Amino acid sequence: MKLLTLAAACAAVVTLSAAPAFAAEPIVAKLAQPVAAKTKLIAGEAMFVCEADACTALSPMSATFGSATCKIIAAKFGTVTSFTASKPMDDTRLGACNSVVVARAGTAPMAK
Repeated sequence: MKLLTLAAACAAVVTLSAAPAFAAEPIVAKLAQPVAAKTKLIAGEAMFVCEADACTALSPMSATFGSATCKIIAAKFGTVTSFTASKPMDDTRLGACNSVVVARAGTAPMAK
């Protein structure tokens, strides 16, 4: 009987600790250029669905709203104009995010 009670208590703790991850607000990356077709991308431990000029993670994890995630999106789709969870990413971090786009443009072959 004690084992059953312990198992139920453990299940309740796991359920309650996972609840904030399911209740997290979506994270949206707005793009300077729209994507050609609906695309899915895994970044920051979350699935982003990219359509038109936005990539949205409906079930973000704690690591999703970060510069590394933003850089993955920028490397794949180009300049990110905003990266927002419950609040927008500040301009300094957004500039660092887009540095991958600038670096990639700097390595493009020169036109003749």
